Amino acid sequence: MIRIEISLFLKNVPGELAHLTALFGEAGINIDAITIQDASSYVQNLFEARGKSLKRLASSASYSSMRRDSAEFALVRLLTDNPEASVALLKENDYLFDTKEVIAVDITNKPGEFAKITKKFGEEQININYVYGSVSDADGKCLFVFCPEDVAFAESIFKDGTY
Repeated sequence: MIRIEISLFLKNVPGELAHLTALFGEAGINIDAITIQDASSYVQNLFEARGKSLKRLASSASYSSMRRDSAEFALVRLLTDNPEASVALLKENDYLFDTKEVIAVDITNKPGEFAKITKKFGEEQININYVYGSVSDADGKCLFVFCPEDVAFAESIFKDGTY
């Protein structure tokens, strides 16, 4: 199913994640999935994109500054049970963020299930830009979040609930 993912940069210092998650908790908003990475890998991807496209995405000085400053921030991607309220909350608290559509799939927690899904993406020639997920327990379902290049088409291949 299509879900709204929120991406934001968070200062990479103790207590910042606790502050962000407390805001969601106090507002009664559940975080269904989250991934956090050092923002420097995001900046490194900009460098790689520039090299592949031969197009400058920013000035050389900007790249140097971004590389240095990115270690001070983390890139947070998350899904919540109420994206509209989440966006409002982040705006109220002056967070810089972006939203995008992604595909969230509940997967049975057993060997080979993840492979079935990724195989289906491959068979349909849908490239996956990134993925993250979670496992609750050995008998439970897992939630995996996929960011494919074509969200609408990706959703259509999982519409019937099978993979």
